[in-house]
Amino acid sequence: MPAYYYQGKYSNGEKVSGTVEAPTQADAVVLIRQNCDIVLSIREVRRHQKAKEFTLFQKVDVKALSLVCRQFSIILKAGLPLVQAVDLAAGQSQDKLLAKILHQVSEDVSNGWSLSYSLRQRGKRLPTTFIETIRAGEETGDLTGAFSRMSDYYARMAKTKSSAASAMIYPAFVMAAAVVVIGVIMVVAVPTLTSTFAGMGVELPLPTRILIGASNFMRRYILWICLLLAFLVFSLYAWGRTDRGREALSRLRLRLPVLGRIASMSASSQFAHTMSAMMAAGTPILQALDVAGRSMTNYCMSREVLDAIPGVEAGRRLGDCMGRARHLPDLLVQMVAVGESTGSIEKTLDVLAEYYDNEVDTATARALSLLEPMIIVLLSVVVVIILLAVYLPLFTMENSIM
Repeated sequence: MPAYYYQGKYSNGEKVSGTVEAPTQADAVVLIRQNCDIVLSIREVRRHQKAKEFTLFQKVDVKALSLVCRQFSIILKAGLPLVQAVDLAAGQSQDKLLAKILHQVSEDVSNGWSLSYSLRQRGKRLPTTFIETIRAGEETGDLTGAFSRMSDYYARMAKTKSSAASAMIYPAFVMAAAVVVIGVIMVVAVPTLTSTFAGMGVELPLPTRILIGASNFMRRYILWICLLLAFLVFSLYAWGRTDRGREALSRLRLRLPVLGRIASMSASSQFAHTMSAMMAAGTPILQALDVAGRSMTNYCMSREVLDAIPGVEAGRRLGDCMGRARHLPDLLVQMVAVGESTGSIEKTLDVLAEYYDNEVDTATARALSLLEPMIIVLLSVVVVIILLAVYLPLFTMENSIM
């Protein structure tokens, strides 16, 4: 629907301006006349083209968003106008995508759009939590506080994401290197040994024949193997984007030993952080629940939070509605119920978020301490099998000579 920027004034001479959405300019005038007596000017606001400037899956980095929110908070606290604050934040951002978005937002705000409305037009690039918190800050008149809360929120999210990524670098590197080395042995080294074994004139042991057969199979069908793996990965990805696939994969993650507990606590931490930030910004509980539910990474837990909304809307307590969920942790449900009954749910959620953050860090470190020796043992077994398959013919030949 087109948006129209207007300037008008009341009968007492006071001027007013703003933006309305309407199918036509005539309909826009009718809407404007409900807010002011005289329409001085009206023009359609050009919308920005979407998805042409950026790739389909590109989103704003949470660390860059945290820094920008901190800059907004400082600039607005200094008393600068909003348009100037957006321009300054756009110029200082090191993230190119975020800088482009802020330049577009600056143009929109200059044309009379509200900040939250302009941000909502880039909803596919910006987190819903950010947009809704800024909107609540505008409505309550505490935009500086909203940006300050979002800065702390995304700083914690960036720290958690960074620690998880850095923790997985070593296992991923070891596994990737092992796959490459084993592939080179099977495709390059084993065929060379095969010609050597053929000239020995001895019957090859079963492990050696299996190794040679696997090497010949890989050399002959390596392209088809790569295509099949690519097809399976793509199919799993496409299926995982459907509701049924997302639900099945989410349940599988929650049932995994060790990793399932980490996934559950990580999603619980996201819920607690988001709910606390939204409620601190003055967002109604139903809207805060909707945003918090959609921000959770685990689909099953997300659906259970969203399914609690109709019950809360009907007047039931949030703790009772969440208590019917099968995948939400008991501690999360019980603490929400306690915070609700004592009237301190926001502080309770803050404590829960900190608790789950610490638990995720501890559980991740513990999982890695178990994963690293398992990887070493697995690789050792594979190397021993290959070495036995290579050296057994030499032992057989030596025994036949003796």
